[in-house]
Amino acid sequence: MAISKVWISLLLALAVVLSPPAARAEEAAEEGIETASGAEAVLTLDADSFDEAVAKHPFMVVEFYAPWCGHCKKIAPEYEKAAQELSKHDPPIVLAKVDANDDKNRPLATKYEIQGFPTLKIFRNQGKNIQEYKGPREAEGIIEYLKKQVGPASKEIKSPEDATSLIDDKKIYIVGIFTELSGTEFTNFMEVAEKLRSDYDFGHTLDANHLPRGDAVVKKPLVRLFKPFDELVVDSKDFDVAALEKFIDASSTPKVVTFDKNPDNHPYLLKFFESSAAKAMLFLNFSTGSFESFKSVYYGAAEEFKDKEIKFLIGDIEASQAAFQYFGLKEDQVPLILIQDGNSKKFLKSQVEPDQIVSWLKEYFVSNFCTSKSNCDYLFLFI
Repeated sequence: MAISKVWISLLLALAVVLSPPAARAEEAAEEGIETASGAEAVLTLDADSFDEAVAKHPFMVVEFYAPWCGHCKKIAPEYEKAAQELSKHDPPIVLAKVDANDDKNRPLATKYEIQGFPTLKIFRNQGKNIQEYKGPREAEGIIEYLKKQVGPASKEIKSPEDATSLIDDKKIYIVGIFTELSGTEFTNFMEVAEKLRSDYDFGHTLDANHLPRGDAVVKKPLVRLFKPFDELVVDSKDFDVAALEKFIDASSTPKVVTFDKNPDNHPYLLKFFESSAAKAMLFLNFSTGSFESFKSVYYGAAEEFKDKEIKFLIGDIEASQAAFQYFGLKEDQVPLILIQDGNSKKFLKSQVEPDQIVSWLKEYFVSNFCTSKSNCDYLFLFI
């Protein structure tokens, strides 16, 4: 079982040092922002008007909020500013909000699995396709992200200049390389692009020579995933929809996710904790002299066990306090390795040394621990 979204939010909130918002943003959040006409650009919906609005607008973003929520107050002026700008887009992009704390609207929050505030959802095709908004929370970022969301799910790359403008070397980008823009492979690729477009950027091309990085000479059709970590480029030739989704999921997370205060790592942390796969987590003090030795061995272990369905994380004790609280860990146990299996059982090895990491993980995989009492003498097992 994956960790609940509420706990994921807490884990990440305590890991990041947030910059104070600008005074103007705070004032706007309290006072509210109005358009020149005196009306808000953000639609206010409730249980009575919600279905009608979804049916009316082919594409609509809805913020589920609570009036008492501090984060909701902070995003309010940014959301309104974005709504004003996006209302001028052709076609207009509609932003709306629902007070999910109102008793009248709580059935909506339940229906759309709202577990925290604010939660933003994208409603496409009159609500036939609903995706969680995973973009920025400031006005410019919201505008840029949503303009991409209303265009084609995958953009055609016709030149090296197209590739340069679309493929950001700091983000994941997925490209389908085809002999023709039709057929089963292309159709399946576009289906996956539409389904996962809120999570990733997609492109397609007839010429691999337009693309950066990696060997441009490929046997088409092929899916090439660009990423800013590990091997930078990875390919797949399996165009089955389920297999393609699995390939993207597996390839779009670092072999070892880092839990620290760097916000660039948080999207990968979110995926790590949301996953139902078995997890191996090494927690230690990043500022100690032994950190590099632990890191080297642990990354080697992740590579050795790459064919196992297990995800790896290395966490700094300073940034991981919420994780310690959630898992019931103590600081005097570090350096420690925690394994959470697919059934949410947890196995802990405290005061671990670098040369013990690989053998302990092998013990887990070979015997799944506790096949005999001797295997459990050095383990702490809790549910």
